[in-house]
Amino acid sequence: MAKVVQPPPRFTHEEWTRSNLTKYANAEVERQGAERLVDESKRLDDETRRRAEKTQADVKKKLQQRLDDIRFWKKELDDKLEGITNEIDSLLAFKTRVEKALQATAEPLHIARNCLGNRERRLKIDLVHDDVQKELIKEVETLEGVQALLQRTLEEATEQIRLNRKAKYLLEKDLKDKFHAQDIDEYCENLKNNSAGLHFKDGATRIETNSTSPEEWQDFSHENIENAERERMNSAQLRSNIDGILQSTSNDQRKQVDATNLAFSKRIHETLDTKGKLEDHLNKILGQIKEIEENISRLKKGIADKEAALELALTRLDTRRGRPNVELCRDAVQYRLVEEVHELENSLAQLQSRLADTKNSLKGLTRNQLDVEDDIETKNNTLFIDEVECMGMRKSINIQQF
Repeated sequence: MAKVVQPPPRFTHEEWTRSNLTKYANAEVERQGAERLVDESKRLDDETRRRAEKTQADVKKKLQQRLDDIRFWKKELDDKLEGITNEIDSLLAFKTRVEKALQATAEPLHIARNCLGNRERRLKIDLVHDDVQKELIKEVETLEGVQALLQRTLEEATEQIRLNRKAKYLLEKDLKDKFHAQDIDEYCENLKNNSAGLHFKDGATRIETNSTSPEEWQDFSHENIENAERERMNSAQLRSNIDGILQSTSNDQRKQVDATNLAFSKRIHETLDTKGKLEDHLNKILGQIKEIEENISRLKKGIADKEAALELALTRLDTRRGRPNVELCRDAVQYRLVEEVHELENSLAQLQSRLADTKNSLKGLTRNQLDVEDDIETKNNTLFIDEVECMGMRKSINIQQF
């Protein structure tokens, strides 16, 4: 048979009343606890909201301060970047001046060396180590010294430009990083709780190992600025030195070229004067040679005349030896003819001696004529070299101020 269904328990009214009171009390306790929890939650919510708002305000203030620091250093970097950029342009212009000045020394040096080479073709006694030679050697040494100095200056300028560009690169890189950092911090400053793109990121609070301290960050830009300023000052000093070097080298070259040209002028004038005197002597020698030749002709004619007279006297004496017998008399004619023969022989001896002396003198004059003509030719060669070749080339020398 089916199990008999048990009837539900029966409670007394007191149990029912007590049960209700107990539930009322428990509900009240739970309600009061819930009220306290709600109140505490409200207070906690208000407190955390105020704290969060305060923290966010503090973060925003610090972002603004950070942005102010970035803008400050950006301006400092911008100023130095502008300064070093202008300095690079200025130094490049000075470098160009040095290059032009260096190039301009090539032609004067080539001309000076050519002049020295040409003057080696002077002949005989004119191949002298004169003032022109000394000044030309000094000119070559001066120009070579100027070239060496300008080359060193050019190398210094090139190196300084490299250092300036390195400083500029560091400034630009630092400035670029600060632009990027400024963009990031400005974006962060403008973010709000309801901004789009907010997200949770694990590990976002981790400090990066390659991060720097504010002091290191500031020192980095400060060092870049100091380095740029130092290189700018060095560059400005180098430009001042270059300006002085260009002026002094130009003055030195011009002074030496003028000294060499003056020595050339004096030497050419001296050579012309000597050549003129030699030509005067040559004319006198030629005149004397003509006179000596005329004298030789006279002496030869005199000798011929005396020889004819001697021949006549000797013929008379010889003919008179044929007088017969007593007619062969030592008369006055005989004695006078003998005296005439002696006189003529003596005169012939004197004339022949004088003729020999005159011929020797003619030989001496002829040798002197050849020597003087040769010396004049030597002077002509020297004048052609100094006046035409050398001074002709030197007219193209133009020492400029770069």
